[in-house]
Amino acid sequence: MTTATLQRIRPDETAMKLISRRALTIAALSLGLAASLSAQAETLQVHADLAAATEVPPKQSDGHGMLMGSYDTDSKQLTWHVDYSDLTGPATMAHFHGPAPVGKNAGVVIPIATKDLPSPIEGHATLTPAQEADLLGGRWYFNVHTAKNPGGEIRGQVATSKS
Repeated sequence: MTTATLQRIRPDETAMKLISRRALTIAALSLGLAASLSAQAETLQVHADLAAATEVPPKQSDGHGMLMGSYDTDSKQLTWHVDYSDLTGPATMAHFHGPAPVGKNAGVVIPIATKDLPSPIEGHATLTPAQEADLLGGRWYFNVHTAKNPGGEIRGQVATSKS
């Protein structure tokens, strides 16, 4: 092979090596980004103790309950299970409310269908970014209403924690 032939081959080989290195670098960066994004997604535990004393204003009732569930930060899926008992009568409504700090009232964010009111209440919803921010910021509460306490008989501030 002549020097001229080697010079023609080497630039092509150098270009191929450079392209291969760039492709490997891009692939490695893409995998690293995907891994970091999936590492940021997590499933959080959701919970609230429901009591008449935490209604606003507080109510006189032996009613009590517990909300437990999970929130997937990747799919934005909130799932809940609510057990309650000893209310002054059958539940007439139940909702997630927000945004509101402890001791303040707010509008309904997620209503519970009438057919789902008997204990235990189970359900799920996909949250918007604003709803997610309020939930994760502790600015949601859950309450259960009765005919005797139409504004709500038991209530609990919803909190999240890592699994």
